[in-house]
Amino acid sequence: MVCLRGPERGLGGVSQGLKTTFQYLARTENEAAVRLLLHALDSPYPGIREAALRAILTRRSPAGHREVLRRLDTMDERWRQIIGEFPGRMLPTLREAVSSGDARLCATACRAAVWYREYDLIPALINALENPVGPGSDLAGRTLAELVDALCGELAAGQPGRARPDPQTMRQRAIDSLESSVKRYLKHRRREIVEAFVRLVGRDNVTLRQILEDPHHAAFVAVVDVLSKSEQGSVIWLLLSFLDDPHAPSAALSVISKRGDARFVQALLRKASRETSESAAQNLKRIESLTWLKGGDQLLEQLDETSQQAVVRLLMASSVPKAQSFGTIRHLLLGGKLAGRRAAAEALGAFPGAEANDLALHALDDEDPQVQAHLGGQLRRRGIPGALLLLVQMLDSPHAVVRTAARDSLDEFSFRRFLGAFDMLDDEVRRSTGALVRKVDPHTIPLLKAEMESKVCRRRLRALAMADAMGALAELEGAIVGLLEDEDHLVRAEAATVLGRCPSATARQALHAALTDRSQTVREAARRSLEAQAAGTVEPKALLDSRGQGGASA
Repeated sequence: MVCLRGPERGLGGVSQGLKTTFQYLARTENEAAVRLLLHALDSPYPGIREAALRAILTRRSPAGHREVLRRLDTMDERWRQIIGEFPGRMLPTLREAVSSGDARLCATACRAAVWYREYDLIPALINALENPVGPGSDLAGRTLAELVDALCGELAAGQPGRARPDPQTMRQRAIDSLESSVKRYLKHRRREIVEAFVRLVGRDNVTLRQILEDPHHAAFVAVVDVLSKSEQGSVIWLLLSFLDDPHAPSAALSVISKRGDARFVQALLRKASRETSESAAQNLKRIESLTWLKGGDQLLEQLDETSQQAVVRLLMASSVPKAQSFGTIRHLLLGGKLAGRRAAAEALGAFPGAEANDLALHALDDEDPQVQAHLGGQLRRRGIPGALLLLVQMLDSPHAVVRTAARDSLDEFSFRRFLGAFDMLDDEVRRSTGALVRKVDPHTIPLLKAEMESKVCRRRLRALAMADAMGALAELEGAIVGLLEDEDHLVRAEAATVLGRCPSATARQALHAALTDRSQTVREAARRSLEAQAAGTVEPKALLDSRGQGGASA
């Protein structure tokens, strides 16, 4: 008989002789070794107790494993760590305990399953749940939920908790068992099984889709209830993944439209803030209401600016009636955070009517240039009285984005169009429109100068008249002086006339030089311009500009 006495050197270690003994006891087929090892579990020496535990776990002895399970609640952390070094070894014993009538042993087995993440115990837990008279039915439900929660954690991390098959393999094993049980839902009606199933499956699971597409399926109400109420991240992820499904079940989209809990709304807005797929765009168009937006403005105020922006994107992508979504747009435009106000300002363009027009005018004073630009770009197509005047004022904004928006809204006031229509306009319209074109089109001066350099005499003459009408003489004074040397005397004469309205030393000097021009017409034009300057009847440049802009504004 083998005698297990304590080591001669202290209480914590095990001598080499004892190590050899325990190795033998772990390998021998003699069942008497189990009784000896169980006796050694009560040794006063820690080293012997731990060596005996390792030997028992190494052996595939049901009796030894049952005894370890019975002692599990009284074991210290060190012993629990040792059991963890033998993954799956206790699984048969755990299965037996769960299905046994021993409530205490069943509870211990459930705790052990969660501690050691024994996911292969899930089929046994399902059997216990489906047994309506089983003493551990509710405990099995709680244990199933905890194991699924742990597995979801491993799936999210992408790494298993310890040496075992990878999380995806464990997930598929669990789904296979849960799927079979869900098909038997009419018999057991255990919501825990349905929730565990929904937490693990993907949207392409055949059984899940059959359930969601058949309102008369026995598990339909339970599945929809889980999708509607569970705040587990995996359930919310599953539900939102249906947005990217080209053939999303109506039941899933209905749940998305009706859920209003904060965690789901935040996840939905995070998804909406990203680039949406074509399928998501099509599915959002199938959504005609968002229940959580009917609860007032408190939720909107609690959102950060990215989420507020996503609210607008979500509304505009959905088929929520404009009459219902206008209140949200209004609230965000007038009191939202920066990104929310910008998105609301842009979205307002899709809302016609007097109320939207008033909102656009009211929010045009927003401190953010981008908001101003979005709203300014809508003024003319809204038919708002005085829109032209407002846009002209926006042309003087210190912000480039605002000026660009104003120019885009006044794109018909381009130099090219003005040039084409100039000959058909009377003097007053030339001045008013010309002043506006000069402000709207930044290319006006360079293009006008190019016209003055044209080889066609008629175009050069027209360019001089346009410069005069637009109040652009100061900017083009050098080019006009150059035309006093033009080969055509009519062009030289018109240049002399125009320079008479340039009260500068450069203009006067050029006009004095023109008094000696070979053409009497040019000389007369230069003389009249100089006399007008001397008499003080030439209107200063600033006055010309002011008159032209006033005509445009009127």
